[in-house]
Amino acid sequence: MKEIMTKSMTRNIFYGGSLFFVVIFVGLSIHSHLYIVNVSTASKPLTESVAAGKRVWEVNACINCHTLHGEGAYFAPEVGNVMTRWGVVDDPEDAFETLKAWMESQPTGIAGRRQMPRFDLTDQEIRALADFLIWADKTDTQNWPPNEAG
Repeated sequence: MKEIMTKSMTRNIFYGGSLFFVVIFVGLSIHSHLYIVNVSTASKPLTESVAAGKRVWEVNACINCHTLHGEGAYFAPEVGNVMTRWGVVDDPEDAFETLKAWMESQPTGIAGRRQMPRFDLTDQEIRALADFLIWADKTDTQNWPPNEAG
């Protein structure tokens, strides 16, 4: 090999390297697309009620205080597995009743504790939120959170 690179050698290295990385990028994009289409982490189907619950979650900015599977603020507890912790993950009606009772009891007024504001959600919104949290709880998070408390 020559000690000095010519213009044509430099150009060939540039084009060859660019082509190599474009081929790698396209291959990884195709692999990622096929993986996402054929493999889902959700063990429960996405229903209209779950989507409505996600909208309630977003409109009320729950993620500003809570985390969901590790994403969000750390001011309030993780809610990705809250239905399992409450023991109502397999009973949507019980989940609704438990979530409704919890939300209606807030804020508790206990001094020195962080308080959740009262949102005054309708029963339909609470039911949808409960369905969303059950759906999130049944998602395969590959053992996240690392402990039961979230």
